[in-house]
Amino acid sequence: MIKLHDKYFKPFISAAQIDKAMQKLADDILKDVGDEIPVFVGILNGSFMVVSDFVKKYKNPCEVTFIKLASYEGVKSTEDIQRLIGLTQDLTGRTVVVLEDIIDTGNTLAEVHRIFKNEKVKSLKIATLFYKPEAYKKDFKLHYVGMEIPNKFIVGYGLDYDGLGRNLPEVYQIKDTQHMTNLVLFGPPGAGKGTQANFLKEKYNLVHISTGDVFRYNIKNETALGMLAKSYMDKGELVPDQVTIDMLNAEVEKNADANGFIFDGFPRTNAQAEALDNLMDTKDSQINAMIALEVDDEILVERLLKRGETSGRADDADEAIIRNRIKEYYQKTAILKDFYSAQDKYYGVDGVGSIEDITVRLSSVIDSL
Repeated sequence: MIKLHDKYFKPFISAAQIDKAMQKLADDILKDVGDEIPVFVGILNGSFMVVSDFVKKYKNPCEVTFIKLASYEGVKSTEDIQRLIGLTQDLTGRTVVVLEDIIDTGNTLAEVHRIFKNEKVKSLKIATLFYKPEAYKKDFKLHYVGMEIPNKFIVGYGLDYDGLGRNLPEVYQIKDTQHMTNLVLFGPPGAGKGTQANFLKEKYNLVHISTGDVFRYNIKNETALGMLAKSYMDKGELVPDQVTIDMLNAEVEKNADANGFIFDGFPRTNAQAEALDNLMDTKDSQINAMIALEVDDEILVERLLKRGETSGRADDADEAIIRNRIKEYYQKTAILKDFYSAQDKYYGVDGVGSIEDITVRLSSVIDSL
């Protein structure tokens, strides 16, 4: 992932894929034009890389020139595009192929056609490396297309974001992470994590994904992932991280329109945290924060022993077991604290006080993200 100005972009089209698409353009045009010597015209600024690499792949003799349009100088309305730099040779009776880096709305094509109509060319053909069919609003024919792509903002290989990115040999797609809030919620046994998760999911309209609940659901309903997980558990083996990630992915997919997610019980290791980052990246999203409820050990022990009087859970009734659970929590959390602190995403929140007070503290963190 790269950052240009205030935006993040993720890898989208590799240099190898670009090279293959470029070769396709060259081969298709050569087959069509034959022995005739065409004039290839690039539209500055974006097409300079496309034209440079294209002519290296074109096997027959050709001529190359450039024009520049006002829309590439930052005019706000593409309806008023004007020709700034024109052609220097007589193109009467010549076959002209305009080489574009990308065609989306097609607003510049009207001006291109007007220019070359006045030049009395034999034929005018439009070739573009990238084409966004969802965005295209014109009726002009596109004769050669290297690659169709979604209607997402991209940079690289001649395309820029506010002046940056043209020199990149690959193409990157904008990473839209603003519409979701994704939290990893941690807390030691007895910290009230479950209670707070319920309040937060309601307040912020988030989906609470508890790893334990997800496992139980998949095993109970005998899903393919549930049966796979059970096969490991029956042998006393740890369920591989990928199986857990696949289960979480299924939950995220079920709630694709969610405002965000609260992940509870996962991750527990650096490898799992990296896997979760990768999962969210595929959704054009990210983990915004790891929030950990912080409560003094003695208060936790007191809470759990009191809970054990009514919960019926053996591990809530034995102080030695309780203290061991708390110790294990800190050992696991310490690793993840470092992981998320390195990304400036770790937030420790005081977990002592009334439920309402703790919710206010957690909300303050979330509102600041």
